[in-house]
Amino acid sequence: MSDGLILVVEDESSFVEALRVGLGREGFRVETATDGVEALARFEELQPDLVLLDVMLPRLSGIEVCRQIRKKSQVPIIMVTAKGAEIDTVVGLEVGADDYVTKPYRLRELVARMHAVMRRTPDAAAAAELDSATIDVGTVRLDPDAHRVTHDGVELTLPLKEFDLLHLLLANAGRVVTRETLIDRVWGHDYVGDTKTLDVHIKRLRSKLEADPSNPTLITTIRGLGYKYTR
Repeated sequence: MSDGLILVVEDESSFVEALRVGLGREGFRVETATDGVEALARFEELQPDLVLLDVMLPRLSGIEVCRQIRKKSQVPIIMVTAKGAEIDTVVGLEVGADDYVTKPYRLRELVARMHAVMRRTPDAAAAAELDSATIDVGTVRLDPDAHRVTHDGVELTLPLKEFDLLHLLLANAGRVVTRETLIDRVWGHDYVGDTKTLDVHIKRLRSKLEADPSNPTLITTIRGLGYKYTR
C-alpha cells in the first residue's frame, strides 16, 4: 500500500534518482520537477500529499514556490537547504514550510520527518484534548471545525501548523505549555527536527496577533519551560 504521493522538486539529478529509488522502497509514489516554475505546474496537476522542496532552484526559488503553494493549499512542505544555510531555513519556515532538512541527509531521517508532518493528528490522546468547540480568548476566536481564526473581528490566514499551535495554546490559556508538549502535539511524538521550528512558528503567530511582536503580551515565553497564552 502506498504511503502517499510525493512531489520532489530538485534540480540535481543524483539526488532525484536516489530519492526516487529510496522513497519508492519506503512505499511512496514519487513525481518530480526540476525548477520552480515546473514545480507549481506539477503541483496543480498532481495535488501531492507532500512536497519535498529544494531552496535553490532554477527560474523560481524554492522560497517563492513555497509561498505560492501556501496561498492555496496546506499540503505538508519540507524544505531542503544547503549545509549551514540558516537564513534559508528561517525564511522557509516563515513562508509556511512545515519542516526542513539539510544536505546531505540520511533517508531514514527524511522519511521520519515526512511521516511526522503528514500526520494531521499526532495521536488519539492529543486529539481528544482538543475538541471541536469554538474557543474565545480575549479578542481571538478560533473555530476548529471551520479552520477559522479571527482577531478583533478580522479573519487571519494561518497555515496548518500555526493553527494547531494556536489551538493548543488557546485551549490551555493561562497555563504554561511546555516546549516538549507543543512539539509532541503539533508535530508528533516522533518528530526528529530542530526545535527551532517551534520558535519560528511562535514568532509568526506573534506577528499576526501581538500589537508589538518584539514585546509580546499574549503569547509569552516562560524561560526554561515553554509558552503561555495570557488571557
